[in-house]
Amino acid sequence: MAETAADILIDTIHDWGVEVVFGLPGDGINGIMEALRKRQDTVRFVQVRHEEAAAFMACGYAKFTGRLGVCLATSGPGGIHLLNGLYDAKLDNQPVLAITGLAYHDLIDTYTQQDVQLDRLFMDVAKYNARVMGPTHVENVADLACRTALAYHGVAHVTIPTDVQEMEATRKERSKRNVAGHTSDVRARAARLPSEEDLGRAAEVLNAGGKVAILAGGGALGATDALERAAELLAAPIVKPLLGKASVPDDSPYTTGAIGLLGTRPSQEALEECDTLLMVGTSFPYIEFYPRPGQARGVQIELDPMRIGLRYPVEVGLVGDSRRTLEALLPLLQRKRERAFLEKAQQGMREWNELMLERATRRDTPMKPQVIAHELGQRLASDAIVTCDSGTVATWWARHIPARRGQMHSLSGNLATMANGFPYAIAAQLAYPNRQTVAFVGDGGFSMLMAEFATCVKYRLPVKVFIVKNNTLGQIKWEQMVFLGNPEYGCELQPMDFAAFARACGGQGFTIEDPRQCGAIVEQALATPGPVIVAAVVDPFEPPLPAKITLEQARKFATSLVRGEPNREKIALTVLGDRVRELI
Repeated sequence: MAETAADILIDTIHDWGVEVVFGLPGDGINGIMEALRKRQDTVRFVQVRHEEAAAFMACGYAKFTGRLGVCLATSGPGGIHLLNGLYDAKLDNQPVLAITGLAYHDLIDTYTQQDVQLDRLFMDVAKYNARVMGPTHVENVADLACRTALAYHGVAHVTIPTDVQEMEATRKERSKRNVAGHTSDVRARAARLPSEEDLGRAAEVLNAGGKVAILAGGGALGATDALERAAELLAAPIVKPLLGKASVPDDSPYTTGAIGLLGTRPSQEALEECDTLLMVGTSFPYIEFYPRPGQARGVQIELDPMRIGLRYPVEVGLVGDSRRTLEALLPLLQRKRERAFLEKAQQGMREWNELMLERATRRDTPMKPQVIAHELGQRLASDAIVTCDSGTVATWWARHIPARRGQMHSLSGNLATMANGFPYAIAAQLAYPNRQTVAFVGDGGFSMLMAEFATCVKYRLPVKVFIVKNNTLGQIKWEQMVFLGNPEYGCELQPMDFAAFARACGGQGFTIEDPRQCGAIVEQALATPGPVIVAAVVDPFEPPLPAKITLEQARKFATSLVRGEPNREKIALTVLGDRVRELI
């Protein structure tokens, strides 16, 4: 039975299906920690080493389960640390509840210790943001916070003064309008479908198109079969922003893989040449990769009506769930007899895959980063969960680790933050203890929150961490050179022995330097019980080249070399060697 305001809070979120809370204790949340201690048989508290990781874990948990992710932090600095992970959830539309503490209620705004008004601080990141005023306020606020996060696919925040947490729930301080039991924990799911009129208009546009392309994002992850049926009818290649990597498997005959700077040439050509665009569950932010306005007619399927026409001037917006909307649209589509556009994309993918395989099977040293991605991708379980970090590592994940039917893949999409990949994997392993879970990360991103490997050891989570170790902030380095024409600066990282670190934490560690041994070590690491780190030492001068290099990018790159790029000779030789291999 609930005895305190904190008891009511934990009971309420459990009623909403919450079984895991990620966080770090602190004196500003002692009341909540006690409520969790008393309910540890129903709500599991997972102690992290940094609150940022807790927020990332909550976001990752939501991404992989579709359920509410919850993170907990103390007042002041603890709550502040949550923000990066919460913005990751906000920008990728994930349901996350953040719970924080506040100073004593009658000392707030008096410069007391850790006197940070977290409800004010969280105003931008949260769709619902409330400060609890007393024990009889908790249930109302917590119900609404959970409902808002789930219904609107975003962040909700509840903050409670530390003394209010411990106030007795039996105090008869309820106002006359706050009738006991007037709120509900029933989750209402909207079965949205567009009108028949809009479906008909969309079908007219798509049926009239001669070169139709489909852009399928994170909102299309549950619509695989419907996407492939639509692609077959429309003779349309399926282009995938990174969040949509698993929307259709990479061995599907209809997909051309990723789009963007780390995408494929056939995907870029499909969007450059199409005359009709069907967008499904995506707000892919890089507008320069879309068809030129006026080039293609557009239809967009989107759950959030505010995002219709956000990136491309579509003619028809279909507001609804991606899978159900596609299923309603399919009977109205006519199978195209002319298949040349799709066939060209398919031939382009065969050539692209041959090029990627050539790059990924090189045996020269230093080892190319494509090699570790390829060797790992070939050995993943059919139901593996794969997380990735931001940086050059995302290029190798996108191009060389195929998403297979039954697998789940994700990374930080619109925020593109570093350090998310490993916490995502921890959350995924907790949610699915019997599935293989792999984090594919860079040395820069991993080292930001590497203490969470001790969390894996503590909770006996068999997460396998593969670190692409090039001792540099690679993405930033190449951006400085290719986009600005500047020599790299401030990007070099002090080398670390990650395998030794893994063993120091109580896990297992491996290092790979020889590409001829890469596959065998990857296999050994995946078969090793418990948490494992594999550090793959790779060539820091291997560039994550765009699928198609523009003249401006080439000019800026050349300028950076002329202006004194410190590694210009090695970089020039590496790039030249890659280009020669492509030509022969």
